[in-house]
Amino acid sequence: MTGTDSSPAATDTITPTDGRPDTAPRRDSPPRPGATLALTSAATAVALMTYTAPIVTLPDTAAALHTPLSAQAWLLNGTPLGLAALLLVAGSLADDYGRRRVFVSGTLALGITTALGALATTTWLFTLARIAQGAASAALLASSLGLIVHAFPTPGGRLRATGVWGAFVTGGIAVGPLIAAGIPDWRAVYGVLGVAALVVAALGTRALTESRSPRGGRPDFAGAVTFGLALVSLVAALTLGRDGWLRTPVWSLLAATVLLLAVFALVERRTRTPMIDLSLLRRPDFLASSLGGLFTGLSVIGLFSFLPAVLQRSLGMSAMDTAWLTLLWAGLAFAVALQARRLAGRVPTRVQLALAFVLHAAGVLTMLGAVGAGSAARFVPGMLVAGIGSGLLNAALPLLAVESVPPARAAMGSGAQQTFRYIGSCAGVALTIAIATSSSGGVARGTDVAMVVSAVLALVAAVAVAGLRERK
Repeated sequence: MTGTDSSPAATDTITPTDGRPDTAPRRDSPPRPGATLALTSAATAVALMTYTAPIVTLPDTAAALHTPLSAQAWLLNGTPLGLAALLLVAGSLADDYGRRRVFVSGTLALGITTALGALATTTWLFTLARIAQGAASAALLASSLGLIVHAFPTPGGRLRATGVWGAFVTGGIAVGPLIAAGIPDWRAVYGVLGVAALVVAALGTRALTESRSPRGGRPDFAGAVTFGLALVSLVAALTLGRDGWLRTPVWSLLAATVLLLAVFALVERRTRTPMIDLSLLRRPDFLASSLGGLFTGLSVIGLFSFLPAVLQRSLGMSAMDTAWLTLLWAGLAFAVALQARRLAGRVPTRVQLALAFVLHAAGVLTMLGAVGAGSAARFVPGMLVAGIGSGLLNAALPLLAVESVPPARAAMGSGAQQTFRYIGSCAGVALTIAIATSSSGGVARGTDVAMVVSAVLALVAAVAVAGLRERK
């Protein structure tokens, strides 16, 4: 832990549900642990279902919107772009101005923007809706762990709660493709998910208690703008790079990314209330949380976001068959994440994270050659092994995110880890599509190369996370 007082009374101010601050904690409005965990987990699952819906509907969506192959990465990258750009901002705002307020606002916005996505008629309108869904998801995801830390102040309670929340991350990933495949019209999928988000938002207004840890000062708008623009430049460069990495627009965007990140670091050092305290980078647990999130996006999400589309196109599998195959991975990950709390006290969190990446690499390598052989059955063993790895990842990452920062900044810690996760996701999806579709040996050969790259990235992550040491 961080060595700081984990009592909510020491770090938080509880306010009435109308958002007006009290001068003292309200005795009649204590946190409701059960309701808090249920609603934050449900909202997280809906957000991840929305995130994963295009995984199995990509061919139909691309056909309906007349999206060329070179632009299909935007259909997948819209949501992670919005997530990555606003998670840090949302986490800081939640801690400073109210976690319940940010959570309910984000969940409501997710319902509205998801419904709007169903009405899109062009690639760019759909992409804009997906970016907005990502921004809304950022608000609810970052504030969720802040609400959980406030409702579960003891280490044991927090361990159980973050394990359940992490399991619902995987649960959303598991159920999303099934729902998308089970509803014949891809537009109706977004309508159903939009309604689900609105229901959770309505329940949240009544069942959640407000909490905050105000620092004073103004919101870090300069940091938010520079960081958001840096991410837009990076994702645009990675997406355009599929048509040639040495082209001037790609290098110009990468150069803009580096410049904007340098400006962001300068702004964060000078502002009184930064989005992220850069001194946290000296903490091995915070670095492990950030690296774990980044490589989860690069290696795990990047590959499994595009693999279902490959299965449909190369093996002729239906959307439902693809969803059931994906469920082997995501469903097992859900079960493992729920049980991973039993490792507490026996296996350090960072060791668990490293083991998870090794299992992902092993699982992916067993799937080599399956596309070329035209065999869905050859994916099964690898999906199971990788599923165990993903379950350990989704249990370890949220716990490490809140353990690596003071309890008063739990939402910021969550936002930071998930920001890196979705930066990696944007890059991983673009990289996977570029490799899988650009190989001279065809999609089968390209998919094998993408799998090897995913495995290598996972092994690099395992070594990096396990090798971190305290700085003197």
